[in-house]
Amino acid sequence: MATATASASSLIGSTSVQLGRIRVLKQGILQPSPKPGPVVYWMFRDQRLRDNWALIHAVDQANRLNVPVAVAFNLFDQFLGAKARQLGFMLRGLQQLHSEIEEKLRIPFFLFQGEAIDTIPSFVKECGASLLVTDFSPLRQVRGWKEEIVKRVPDSVSIHEVDAHNIVPMWMTSDRLEGYARTIRPKINNLLPDYLIEFPPLKPQTKIWGAGNRSIDWEELIENETRKGADVPEVEWCEPGEIAALEHLKAFTKTRLMNYATDRNNPMKRNAISGLSPYLHFGQISAQRCALEARKFHKVYPQAVDKFLDELIVWRELADNFCYYETHYDSFLGASDWGRVTLMDHAFDKREHIYTMEQLEKAQTADPLWNASQLEMVHHGKMHGYMRMYWAKRILEWTSSPQEAVETAVYLNDKYHIDGRDPNGYAGIMWSICGVHDNDFQERPVYGKIRSMTYGGCRRKFDVDGYIAYVKKLVRDVKKRKGETCLIAHRDLITRNTRVL
Repeated sequence: MATATASASSLIGSTSVQLGRIRVLKQGILQPSPKPGPVVYWMFRDQRLRDNWALIHAVDQANRLNVPVAVAFNLFDQFLGAKARQLGFMLRGLQQLHSEIEEKLRIPFFLFQGEAIDTIPSFVKECGASLLVTDFSPLRQVRGWKEEIVKRVPDSVSIHEVDAHNIVPMWMTSDRLEGYARTIRPKINNLLPDYLIEFPPLKPQTKIWGAGNRSIDWEELIENETRKGADVPEVEWCEPGEIAALEHLKAFTKTRLMNYATDRNNPMKRNAISGLSPYLHFGQISAQRCALEARKFHKVYPQAVDKFLDELIVWRELADNFCYYETHYDSFLGASDWGRVTLMDHAFDKREHIYTMEQLEKAQTADPLWNASQLEMVHHGKMHGYMRMYWAKRILEWTSSPQEAVETAVYLNDKYHIDGRDPNGYAGIMWSICGVHDNDFQERPVYGKIRSMTYGGCRRKFDVDGYIAYVKKLVRDVKKRKGETCLIAHRDLITRNTRVL
């Protein structure tokens, strides 16, 4: 699908983006027309103005060709089951981006709804574009769209894919499925000096898009889209958009990063977690920016910074590697070889409990700790990272097969987590249930040689009762605010109806 990056220089021309970050998916056939067409950046995974290598490359190429550039975003209908929680967060961030990119860079933002394989080629053809730039995602659905778009755009159009999500481009790190963090870590670290660099500034465009942009009624759009998935409502604790993301990063590095190495795996110590995953998932902040800011504190607390960078870079990029090279990254078929064997050896072991999907979704199990983690996810939209491992492993114990365990965990994760449908989430579930990126342990019922986690082990590690009490209060507060919001909406409706009468 992609032309080798080694030959990219002759196809791309001058750019401030490292050539290794760019893949040529299609080289357009030169046309006799003396004037090239504009550049279109199809934005998908990296939804930001700042620190965006794909946008930087699109602007570079537009300046080189002396043509205007535009950003196009395609809104799918509840992509991979996205609900109001995820759609609202994404759309409010895009609303902010739309305003900023047009005001600060004079780059028009086009929003389309439908199937990208239809809307993007149609827009490229309509505006006579000569280059389509796209950001990178390892998910098979997105890769399938790109393969189809390559076929559908005119022969004159080139397509460049830019990895703006990983610090070291996924395809530069490794050309194969990596089994462990320890195998990919040296490969990433060897390339970090070349790629962990400051971003060049973006300047307002002098070539203005002539066709004009359609106005977008964001409020109506957000209301319509969030109504579709209203059974999983938006959360209030996490303000969307890249401005909020940068403020969140600033607060983390100054007040919580120092505790990361010692306290990040204690669900009762919230003074250590970054809380950046929603912003990283929607690309509202760059992992590279997070790394650059964290490195500034290395002399002050090196152990904390090293651990944070290892999680942010090595483990995140290992997840992208897994989802790119393992087709079945979200099913039991994607288990590690030894994990698949040991789980099948114990597939018919007696389970103490078998719960239905409804029981699990409603947190109706005999384990109060697991119930609390499920409720934290359902009502807060984000579960503590340590509890995510315990949560997934217990599902293995309570479902009739490892296949069902993976399906159940993926369904619940993608439905309720604000950062669901992400390579990190899929890799985390497969680590917990199927031994992906992990070693084998002492054999035991149901788990086989998969690493186990127990209620007793958690009790020895942290204040389990305190965590359960914390979640109960969190749920009460969320329900109270929801009730107050409904009451206000009801009063407003009565007031409007009274005025009409």
